Amino acid sequence: MKGERISSGIPGLDEILRGGFLRGRAYLLVGAHVTGKTILSIQWLRQGIKNQEKCLLITLSEPAQEIARNIAGFGWSLEGIEMADFSPLTQEGKPEEYRVFPPSQVEEASFWEKIFESLERFQPDRLVLDSMTILRLLSPDPYQFRKNVLSLVGFLNRLGCTSLLVTEPADLEAESGLAMAVDGLLRVYRQIGEKRVLELRYLSVEKTRGSDYLSGLHPFRITPTGIQIFPHIIYSLQEVLSPGTQIASGITELDELLGGGIETGTATLISGPTGVGKSTLGLAFLTSAIKKGHRAAIYIFEETPESFLARSEALGLPARSQVKEGKLKFVYLSPLTIYPDEFLNLVRQEVEKEKRDMVMIDSFRGYNVCMEAFGDLIVHTQNLVAYLQSQKVTSFWINEVERITGELSLSEIGVSYLFDNAILMRYAEMEARIVRLISCFKKRRGQFQSDVREFKMTPKGLKVGERLKGITGLLSGVPRRWERD
Repeated sequence: MKGERISSGIPGLDEILRGGFLRGRAYLLVGAHVTGKTILSIQWLRQGIKNQEKCLLITLSEPAQEIARNIAGFGWSLEGIEMADFSPLTQEGKPEEYRVFPPSQVEEASFWEKIFESLERFQPDRLVLDSMTILRLLSPDPYQFRKNVLSLVGFLNRLGCTSLLVTEPADLEAESGLAMAVDGLLRVYRQIGEKRVLELRYLSVEKTRGSDYLSGLHPFRITPTGIQIFPHIIYSLQEVLSPGTQIASGITELDELLGGGIETGTATLISGPTGVGKSTLGLAFLTSAIKKGHRAAIYIFEETPESFLARSEALGLPARSQVKEGKLKFVYLSPLTIYPDEFLNLVRQEVEKEKRDMVMIDSFRGYNVCMEAFGDLIVHTQNLVAYLQSQKVTSFWINEVERITGELSLSEIGVSYLFDNAILMRYAEMEARIVRLISCFKKRRGQFQSDVREFKMTPKGLKVGERLKGITGLLSGVPRRWERD
């Protein structure tokens, strides 16, 4: 659908609106108190100033002086924005009560007249009217309010003015005609997560005439520089018709086990108990691939980058030098403070802007904590796997299982079906010592060996032994000699 677009100036919002606001249309911005309506509105007007558009703010509730003071914390000012301040605190005279006539008969006409006079005088390209709640409360009945709103929207359309009419949810409940009168409706929410004391903010688009938009709840943050929205984008798993090239680990015996290595563009689950070497193995694949021209990012939830790098140095992996060269990047994330779509946005930035074609998520446990307040872990995981697949990015997912030995499990959260490859690492007791084992359980795009081999971490690097012969029950953790009949 065609139409001239104007940028919102709010990161993420133009993508949700498929390119920005349609010029000359009226939009309703709905939200309760402290949801971010004013910040979003001012940020939108400031973008208009950058575009050399005439911008007007009509305020009926909060004084302009108070608005200016509140936005100063973002380093903003109202400079360049025309103001029409009709808030009660700026009106001359003492406060008074109407005892004979209701306020609607005394003040309503005056407010509407002031609004139309301001529009005629300033002829704005962008308008914010805050808020429609005052106008609804002053209207003697729903019919008069609806009639005046339709007249206002019609006048704005004739001016070619793009407008944000700010209102509260109660206004829509009391007067459904308000939503019908405008061309678009955006709603902002604020709530506390059910499972933890965490503030959650979302934006949704409920209507845009003449345009498509991204549906769903889009999380956003109020940052020191304004609002940033993280679009909720759904990706679909795609069929791969031909296998990619292979990425080797640099460990001859392991690459032999994997039929030459891991195919590019695939997702690999590396699963095993704590301390068995899952993260180190994933890093070995990345550092080996970087030597051949790839670029990688590691997202870690459970330890600092410095701790990770120190371990890699002790094992002879060149991760630190690759970080200095910019070929490898560590991103530490606190799982208690990030939205799933915010995380997806971080990954998209690295993949699309920094051209990184390899990603490692360490680990599923931290990622799960990050996701649990926002819906189903499997759904979010599938969406991220599908995105990486669509970009032909090779990904490694580190998964910790609780059991050190005994019952065999690739994943305790039911996500193993999403992955192209699955590598299982285990502990076993052999001759009164603990050994590490490695095997490949799944490889969709190529051949692999079903051997179980010993895995060692040494100061000279990672080592994988030959196939263990004459022993059975290795994956149970309690092997025994295999005697042929």
